[in-house]
Amino acid sequence: MSLPSGVVHRFATHITPVQGEDTPPSFDQARHASLGRRAGSWMAVAFALPFPADRDQVARAWLAVVARHGTLRTVLEGGEKGDDELRLRPVTVHPLGWQVPPAGPDEDPRAVLRRVFDQACCPFATPSHALCLVEPEDGDERPVVVIGLDHSHVDAWSLLVLLRDFSSCLDDLACGLEPGTCLAPAAAFAEHTRELAERPPAPPRVHGRWAEILADGGMPVFPLDLGDLSTPREEVVEVRDVLDPDGVAALEREAAAGGVRMIALAMAEMTAVFRRRAGVGLRAVLPVHSRHHERWHDSVGWFITNSVIECSDPDPRACAAAVRDAVELGSHALGPILEPYGGMPHTPGMFAISWLDHRRLPIDVDLSLGPQHVSAAIRTDGVMVWFVVNGSGLHVRCRYPDTARARESVGGWLDELCAGLVRRSFNGPGPRARGGAAGPRDPDRDRPAATPRRAIVSA
Repeated sequence: MSLPSGVVHRFATHITPVQGEDTPPSFDQARHASLGRRAGSWMAVAFALPFPADRDQVARAWLAVVARHGTLRTVLEGGEKGDDELRLRPVTVHPLGWQVPPAGPDEDPRAVLRRVFDQACCPFATPSHALCLVEPEDGDERPVVVIGLDHSHVDAWSLLVLLRDFSSCLDDLACGLEPGTCLAPAAAFAEHTRELAERPPAPPRVHGRWAEILADGGMPVFPLDLGDLSTPREEVVEVRDVLDPDGVAALEREAAAGGVRMIALAMAEMTAVFRRRAGVGLRAVLPVHSRHHERWHDSVGWFITNSVIECSDPDPRACAAAVRDAVELGSHALGPILEPYGGMPHTPGMFAISWLDHRRLPIDVDLSLGPQHVSAAIRTDGVMVWFVVNGSGLHVRCRYPDTARARESVGGWLDELCAGLVRRSFNGPGPRARGGAAGPRDPDRDRPAATPRRAIVSA
C-alpha cells in the first residue's frame, strides 16, 4: 500500500440492534467466522479523495454508503463457543466522531492502519468495518481514504463498489444533494444467501466430483517444497508486473486464435510449469463468483466461494474445460454437498489461485484516484496467487510462507510462469513485457523496479 506521510484519522462508530429477524450467514461466512476472532482477517481499499473535502463530508458520505448496503449493517453473533448458532444480526450504525489512533513519532501510516484494522475489522467486531483518512504532511498531496472491512462482508468486487459509491455520495454532497441520490438501490447480500439456499439440490455429477476431490487428500496443496510448515510462517508477498496493455492485447489475440480466453492460457502455463518442475499437473483452489445476475452487480457482500480446478493436460482447450468444470462445482450451495465431510477442510500448505479482470467488471472506477486493493499481513502455511488484469496490464501477486525453501521453490516457479506468459504473448508482433521479460531476483526489494518483478514483505 502506497500512502503519503501524514496523520491517520479514524471515523469511529457504534451499533445498536434493530427490530428484525436474524438471518443465517452464508456457507463461506460461517467457515470464515469458525476460525474465531483474529487479526489479519480483513481487506481494504485505499484511494485519494477526488476533490478537496472536509472530514464531515467524508463521514457523511461513508454513512450513506453504509446505509445503502445491508451487509455493512449486520454483525456476526454466536458460534464462538461452539454451543450456540452463528447468526447475522441487523444493526444500526451510529457515528461517534473522528479520532486519532495512537502512533509513534514519525510512524509509518501503514503500521497505524494495520493496527486499527486488525482490531476493528475482525469477524465478531461491532461493526466489523472502519473508515480512515490519511491527511498528508505535504499540502500538495491529496488525502487518502482507506476503508477496511472484515472479509466476511466483502469480496474484491465489493471494494470497487464501495469506492464508486463513496465517490458518488461525496459528489452529491458537493452539489448540495442528499448523498446517494445518483445511485440506484442495491440488493442486500443476505437475499443472495437465501436465494442460494432455496435453489434445487446440486446434480449428482457435482456431488460426485466433490467426493473425488476430497478423496484425493482434501483441498489442493502447493506441489513444490515449502520447507518446515509445522507452524504458520510470516508471509512473503511478491508482485510481478508481467505484461503491459499491448502485451495483454497480444495474449488475448493468442487465446482467441485457439478458441479460448486468456485465463485458459494462464492455467495452461501453470500446468506446463508444474509438469516440468514437479511431475504433476495443476491442482488448486479456484475462487469463483456468484454475481451471475446483474441484480447483484452493485451489491456489497462475499459473492465468492471456493472451488477446485484440476488440469493434467497443458493444452489450453483442456484447461478451458477445467475452468468451466471448476465454475460448475462452485455454482451450487456447498453446505449440503460438503456436510457429510465435515465442511470444507482447512488443509496445511493449501494452494489457491484467483483471476480478476477489472476490465470486464461492470463497475466504473476513476483510476485517477489511484485505487489500491490492500490485504492484511498474516502468517501463512499456504500459497495464494492472484492474477489481476487492468488498464495497466497483467500483474501476478503471490503470497507464501517465509522459509528458505519456499523462497527458492515458489520464487523460481514464479520466474518460469511469468516468463512463459511473456513468451506466449510474443506469438504476435509488438512489445509485450513490462520492462523486459527477465531480471535479477531480489525477494527483499520493496519498491517497483525496472524489471517485471518486485517483492514486498507486507501489504
